[in-house]
Amino acid sequence: MNPVIKGASYVLVNAPDMIIHNGTTQTLERETHPDSEYLKELPKHIREFKDVVEYPASQTYIGNYSPEELGKLPKPWFEKNIEGASRFGKFGEVMPQDEFYGLMKVSDAFDLVLIEKAVMSDIKAKFEAHPLLKDLVSKLGEGFDIEAIEKAVNETHAEALYIDGKLIGCVKRAHEFDKNLTSHIICENLVVKASGILAALNLFAKNPEIKKEDIDYIIECSEEACGDMNQRGGGNFAKAIGEIVGTMNATGSDVRGFCAAPTHAMIYASALVASGMFKNVMVVAGGASAKLGMNGKDHVKKGMPVLEEVIGGFAVLVSENDGINPIIRTDAIGRHTISAGASPQAVMEAIVEAPLTAAGLSFNDIDVYGPEMQNPEMTEPAGAGDVPTANYKMIGALAVKKGQLEKAQLKDFFTTKGWVGFAPTQGHIPSGAPVMGFGRERILSGDINRFMVIGKGSLFLGRMTRLFDGVSFIVEKNPGTVKAEASISREEVKSMVGEAMKDFASYLLQK
Repeated sequence: MNPVIKGASYVLVNAPDMIIHNGTTQTLERETHPDSEYLKELPKHIREFKDVVEYPASQTYIGNYSPEELGKLPKPWFEKNIEGASRFGKFGEVMPQDEFYGLMKVSDAFDLVLIEKAVMSDIKAKFEAHPLLKDLVSKLGEGFDIEAIEKAVNETHAEALYIDGKLIGCVKRAHEFDKNLTSHIICENLVVKASGILAALNLFAKNPEIKKEDIDYIIECSEEACGDMNQRGGGNFAKAIGEIVGTMNATGSDVRGFCAAPTHAMIYASALVASGMFKNVMVVAGGASAKLGMNGKDHVKKGMPVLEEVIGGFAVLVSENDGINPIIRTDAIGRHTISAGASPQAVMEAIVEAPLTAAGLSFNDIDVYGPEMQNPEMTEPAGAGDVPTANYKMIGALAVKKGQLEKAQLKDFFTTKGWVGFAPTQGHIPSGAPVMGFGRERILSGDINRFMVIGKGSLFLGRMTRLFDGVSFIVEKNPGTVKAEASISREEVKSMVGEAMKDFASYLLQK
């Protein structure tokens, strides 16, 4: 039985001070070039929260602005704010930094996050006014004196938290000697957990028919891994997120695969549901604070805002077939095998052409392809180009090579079969996942019949192999019929056995 995508949510967290103090590009620059001109210039290129909310790509990610509209909007988008746009969207929200610090404190199970009393008072007021956070106010505590925070930062290497450049809190280390429990890593892990919680809360809020108590299993698929010196990636973000969100009937685990992890997670979730093992599996991913301002040097050099000032997150529910929501084709999974080769053509043949062939479909039967959906305004200044368009060109070229597309149609392939990139550059966040919300919506409205989610991952980054990764799956309109379960009750079995015995006895008597 094909599982369905029953709901999706997408969230962004504006983190202006975390760019400067937590993003890897900036922390490395501070260590290697403490008097760097870039670090001096950077604060002038960080936008206000209002500008981040009104940025067209932000509005697209949370569902208020369509990918089609964004594609028609001339660049630079950062000069074309959508005036008066709401921080709350159809799929999720954009959260300001101070509220997120509060959510990090809510995520703190070991009293490692300290926030100054006056700031905590303001955060409490914002939580009370937030429709999804009011029930979490009791987990915030009263806050700490600034002297205690300064002492933790200066004497025990706590990771400092700032608002407008002013110290307002910190994250303490979780162990005196364990390098995997340093304050910096604990802070990164709490960012993952808190942004995952925000995504999960929005999944339930934006899809009220989904009940927390009905979630059986959670798969977390971000790029970070939590553990200690004896098991660096032991986990488990999934259960940690579920505990705060309130999915008390669920268990879960983490999946790691660099950028491709969300697609792997969706495949695992689909298999678990299709097998009948679980009815409702939530796939969730928090964001990566390490990648804040990743291309910041190039953005500053070109006199533009540092657009990578947001932490991303998303959540998707995979459920048993309800005859309504779009189905995931479990019989046509694309996979870049170890033997497939690393050329662009080999990759696209493995993760695009092969599943299409397995499903009896052509390249033209997919209405929207969802590859790596990075916002080109973030990547082009750094010389990485327009990543989604590059993927569409490769897919289109393969369609031409296979005789399923005329060469003259190739230039229109992007506009007819894909959307412009609108997701932040946080690896797993743009990798196929952003199309699921809009794709589900478009299928339910009858605008499209199918879309394909394509995830690719750079496995060589871990220095364990030179391979990279790719997986994909197809989502299509539900035919509206649900096959009856093959299993039968114990009473029916007893009745069938009884009838068979009667028939056999009758046969013997006739003999």
